[in-house]
Amino acid sequence: MGKHDSTFNGKCLMASEQRFYGRRKGRPLGTTLQRLLTETLPLFRLDPSISVAQQFAHDPADVFLEIGFGGGEHLAELALARSDAGFIGAEPYINGVAKMLRHIEEKGLRNIRLWDDDVRKILPRFSNECFAGAYIMFPDPWPKRRHASRRILSPSMMETLARLIRPQGMLMLASDDPTAKCWLLQAATSHPAFSWTARRPDDWRNRPAHIPKTRYMCKAHKEARTPCWFSFERIA
Repeated sequence: MGKHDSTFNGKCLMASEQRFYGRRKGRPLGTTLQRLLTETLPLFRLDPSISVAQQFAHDPADVFLEIGFGGGEHLAELALARSDAGFIGAEPYINGVAKMLRHIEEKGLRNIRLWDDDVRKILPRFSNECFAGAYIMFPDPWPKRRHASRRILSPSMMETLARLIRPQGMLMLASDDPTAKCWLLQAATSHPAFSWTARRPDDWRNRPAHIPKTRYMCKAHKEARTPCWFSFERIA
């Protein structure tokens, strides 16, 4: 994964007011990754004109959303562990999308659909309570006060997630940045539709069992950046 697994940024605005602040492109892609974007991405690109469940041939009972999947390692491992479920990943950073496609090809994944653009463009099209859960993993921290409006978890985004995640569904947040930990936790705990599931410090200090260990997480520990894991339940 890249420096931050999630590259979605900014307020959740109306389509005509949206402004994207994250990276769109990085280093030039090699032949293999370019081929995946040309040949494989169309096969796995999300179709906004149909429902979430209809995106997948196996009609999954549970569909999960990851906003900003970075290089795709986390999303790929989740999909591999839950072949019965469906996963939708949104990532506007084209280099990350290409890496995600490589995971799909190498692991033979068929239960993933990708949106290679700003996630805010498609969230209004999703029906109420269509997701069993959502992941926002290591988003860009935007630590400066003047950049606070660029942070992913605005009140508008929380309201959208409350609409999309079904009762007893899960919202999983993670960060290794002190500032981001604070605003993630503040944004989620302030919304009445979500309940923080932590009962003791180990619940947010330790990686949950269902979250795969990624190279980014290992790098964070090596560089003495301690991740925190905030799990919330969507209450009725």
